[in-house]
Amino acid sequence: MTDSAVVGRSGPRARAAAFLHRHARTRLALLLSAPLAWLGLAYLGALAALFVTAFWSADTFTGDLVKTFTWANFHDLVTGEVYRTIALRSLGVAVAVTLIDLVVAFPMAFAMAKLASPRAQRWLVILVLTPLWASYLVKAYAWRVMLSSGGLLGWGYGLGATVATLSYLWLPYMILPIYAGLERLPNSLLDAAGDLGARGWRTFRTVVWPLSFPAVVAGSIFTFSLSLGDYITVKIVGGKSQLIGNVVYDNIGAANNLPFAAAVATVPVVIMLVYLAAVRRTGALENL
Repeated sequence: MTDSAVVGRSGPRARAAAFLHRHARTRLALLLSAPLAWLGLAYLGALAALFVTAFWSADTFTGDLVKTFTWANFHDLVTGEVYRTIALRSLGVAVAVTLIDLVVAFPMAFAMAKLASPRAQRWLVILVLTPLWASYLVKAYAWRVMLSSGGLLGWGYGLGATVATLSYLWLPYMILPIYAGLERLPNSLLDAAGDLGARGWRTFRTVVWPLSFPAVVAGSIFTFSLSLGDYITVKIVGGKSQLIGNVVYDNIGAANNLPFAAAVATVPVVIMLVYLAAVRRTGALENL
């Protein structure tokens, strides 16, 4: 039946359906309009408000916002040695957590995708997801108990405790993307590499790693960004250590200096933009 016949028999609804059928781009735009509007208002709008607030100041006596443009917050942020130290420390913690999760997650994901049976794969995925069902605070305080001087590990509190706790918290976010990427890796490629005489390490280096690298990038974006902005874990097990998230939290709460907190909050945003730009140059994002 032709579009004209459908239009003649069914009226406006059929005309709209026929129009959308002929205009695939219009249909796609309508489907994406709601999520894009939400992204623009809730996410990009919040970032814009954050950036604007960073150029304001707070009255020293009353704490009220002074909506006058000033570079003072960024000047203090750049010239203050303590803030440079905190930014580098936060970056180091995020990198350490990402590398630890990668080393732990990759063999687990490979075993799940290539060695386990289909039935076992389902159960292993459930086991990986199970920790996500528990409260963030419950898991963080459980690590606090284990890391205390009389606890199971007894490491004490500090940066090491922070890295260990964050590595545990974000590990599923590294395992699942790598598992999904390795599951798409054809077994025939591994068999072909073996038939051509490639041993385990060379197969990993020339076949498995290049094809799974986009999945590793996806997982690293989660672990890196979540670690970079976290402040709750540092409060619980970090001891006297301070990271970017703590500075933002303290300036919003105790110091009541929202503009400076907004300026500090732009640091992880800039770091993530630089990281995503560097990843984009590798071409990994196009293969996700």
